[in-house]
Amino acid sequence: MAYATLNELKTYLNVQSSADDTLLTALLERATAVIERYACRRFAASADETRSLTASQVDTASGLLFLYEDLVVVTEVRDGYGTEIASSDYALMPPRGPHYAIQRLSGSWWPNRSGVVAQITGRWAYSVTPPPDIVHVCLRLAGYFYRQKDAQVFDVTAFPDAGQITIPRGIPADVKVILEFYRRLS
Repeated sequence: MAYATLNELKTYLNVQSSADDTLLTALLERATAVIERYACRRFAASADETRSLTASQVDTASGLLFLYEDLVVVTEVRDGYGTEIASSDYALMPPRGPHYAIQRLSGSWWPNRSGVVAQITGRWAYSVTPPPDIVHVCLRLAGYFYRQKDAQVFDVTAFPDAGQITIPRGIPADVKVILEFYRRLS
């Protein structure tokens, strides 16, 4: 799922024709992938997914179960044996999403024979829908990729005084500034 729509991109680029719709759609997907790789996180989740978490993700001193992925909405928590854990028996860290850990308030995280301590169902992402500045970054990147398709040179740093075109290298600086705020440190 791209973080911006085809119509948003066409408006951003002031493109009226539908001739490049397939290309523009592919560039939105590419821009979304670049954003996710750079920030090390997903910014939208449209459906619930279930993840199995293992004993290696539990900090035995604090009892925290670290998720290693953003979790914005929790639908269900089950222990390693499949028994549902009531929402009153765990706390999400931080209390407002995206969550990075779960604290068991009653009982402990005990692994089953496969080493699974919990099965968490929910929306695994930073947010349910992408934040507005992530939508903008997606449009900016897709537009940047679109404009490159007709360029004759790539990755050139030149001097305008010499009559050469300057093309920035890599991700545009303004995009990096926005993404740095969201970048997940491993």
